[in-house]
Amino acid sequence: MTPYQEFFGDIVTKAPATQGIKYAGSKKKLLPYILSMASQVKPNTVLDGFAGSTRVSQAFAHSGYSVIANDVSAWSEVLASSYLLNDKPKQHYQKLIDHLNELPPVSGWFTAHYGGDPAVDNTGCKRPWQKHNTQKLDAIRAEIDVLNISALERKVLICSLIQALDSVDSTLGHYVSYLSDWSARSYKVMQLSVPDLTIHSRSHKVHQRDIFALLPEVEVDLAYFDPPYGSNNEKMPPSRVRYAAYYHVWTTICLNDKPNLFGKVNRRCDTSDSIAASDFEEFRSNADGKLIAVASIEKAIREVKAKHVLLSYSSGGRATANQLNEALSSNGKLIDVMEIDHKKNVMANMRWTNEWIKEAETPHKEFLFLLEKS
Repeated sequence: MTPYQEFFGDIVTKAPATQGIKYAGSKKKLLPYILSMASQVKPNTVLDGFAGSTRVSQAFAHSGYSVIANDVSAWSEVLASSYLLNDKPKQHYQKLIDHLNELPPVSGWFTAHYGGDPAVDNTGCKRPWQKHNTQKLDAIRAEIDVLNISALERKVLICSLIQALDSVDSTLGHYVSYLSDWSARSYKVMQLSVPDLTIHSRSHKVHQRDIFALLPEVEVDLAYFDPPYGSNNEKMPPSRVRYAAYYHVWTTICLNDKPNLFGKVNRRCDTSDSIAASDFEEFRSNADGKLIAVASIEKAIREVKAKHVLLSYSSGGRATANQLNEALSSNGKLIDVMEIDHKKNVMANMRWTNEWIKEAETPHKEFLFLLEKS
């Protein structure tokens, strides 16, 4: 048992503290259940194949496992590197953070495209931040690139910048639409702070790869998959559920590449559906009549070199319960299923058989599947 695990029966009732940004599909509330399921098979090494905001990777690392975090997003790689690979005490970064906070604001590229002024913006022009904070962003992001520091130190500073911006935005937690009225937090002055860094006793790895390119190269005891599944609403256009589009601004802040933009919210052109489409979010069927999203999940489970797979999936996802059950059962033995009701904020009974299928059509349900591979 790790220092962070306190059990009531088989359920971890306390999870390690993690740090993250507002994130659609965040697993922050599910961390105790995820750790409980993982503890059943006693892994030493864990792959977080779709790391996203990295809260699950952080929790696994704090719980004593050796973690491989992977995501195709540049911002996820920055966060994962900061929280998993850091080799310096927090106080090492304080002078750098103080220096960045003291920079005089400037109006640059970010202010031109993402900064708004409540005093003059009364024509429905919505922006994610007020100009007094994007001006700080412009100054800080330019300075980070010219500091004489290591690549990892630079990522930690960008991580701090993202955390600070997340606390003063005027959004619902993503960047494909912005609030009509300025949020109360957007009036606050952005202030960077040192992230909650840890020097881990076990070694970890971070990748920014397509999952199917990575799988042949890694071997772990447990693979955790939380794919960016698309909506099962037939009227919902796929562009509304692409994770590349949701967090396009974080990508630009990490790369600082001043990309070409399009649309009312100034999205990166490389987040358009024709470029950033993911099979895991696909709402169409393949030639065999199987949903491409389900086929992708099945392929990932089949190809991963792991003794066990822990899959997270929402009842609001594209896959139906029967299709997902078939994908799981064809690749191994289902050891355990856990059902979490987000609407009621409670955990339901354990599901040891196919009973979970009848529950899966109910909205707001999250399922965790623990599979022993064939």
